[in-house]
Amino acid sequence: MTVEPIVTGTFSSPPILHDSPKGKAGSLAILRSTREEREPTPIPCFLIRHPSAGLILVDTGLHPSIASDPVSNLGRFTTWLMRPQMEPGQDVLSQLRSRGISPTDIRMVIFTHLHYDHASAISEFPEATLIVNENEWKYAATVRNPDFKGYRRQQYDYAFDFRTISFDSDRVNSYASFGRTLDLFGDGSIRLASTPGHSPGHQSLICRLGERDLVISGDAIYEEKQLETGANLPGSMHDEHNYKRSLKELRLFRQTYPSAVITAGHDTDFYENAPKIWE
Repeated sequence: MTVEPIVTGTFSSPPILHDSPKGKAGSLAILRSTREEREPTPIPCFLIRHPSAGLILVDTGLHPSIASDPVSNLGRFTTWLMRPQMEPGQDVLSQLRSRGISPTDIRMVIFTHLHYDHASAISEFPEATLIVNENEWKYAATVRNPDFKGYRRQQYDYAFDFRTISFDSDRVNSYASFGRTLDLFGDGSIRLASTPGHSPGHQSLICRLGERDLVISGDAIYEEKQLETGANLPGSMHDEHNYKRSLKELRLFRQTYPSAVITAGHDTDFYENAPKIWE
């Protein structure tokens, strides 16, 4: 099995969302932070080539329309807040085609969560099975004022083949430092790990490569430095207590398995230095 990172554009979000000395930030603090200088940060997704399940996408990155009309996909508020940017040919569809892959070749899309930068291009994979955490789906589908909570309901309001994952089933067990994981295919190749906090039903993926594990952490960490003890937390968290618990599991995993790869959600240096393929 191999994993390929695909950067689909950038957001230039208020800095406090990624780095907040005081932890979870309130609305006023976020609005004040919109006046600060911003740096663009990557919006990634991941292509998994699985030996038996075929081509799997983890998250979708940004929709192709972001290059010319971001408001149509993200809405006015999110476009103003996050300042999206996308170069021509940078969207996930173009990058898949450059690999000789069409959208219909993707048989499964696994979502770490449904925030607008992770589910933006969901409409482009209507024939795929979509895997999402049950708690995440319920919250995203019912929360009031979703645009202010990180969700754009128009992105995923389609009659797709959604399959929800529950971490309360009898198939759930621990793996290494992660308390609740689900072996997706029953062969240990991909485990879904419950890592709530950033969002109510956030999940990470543990992928078994040739000689090490690779953890697609989603936004359980924004930047690689957050794996270090004492690093600032992000200001964007649904539940700070659960976020810290999930972060602790990731930190323990890094300490126990230093050769493992743990992806960082929106870390410029991490993706600039990442290989084209992990195998």
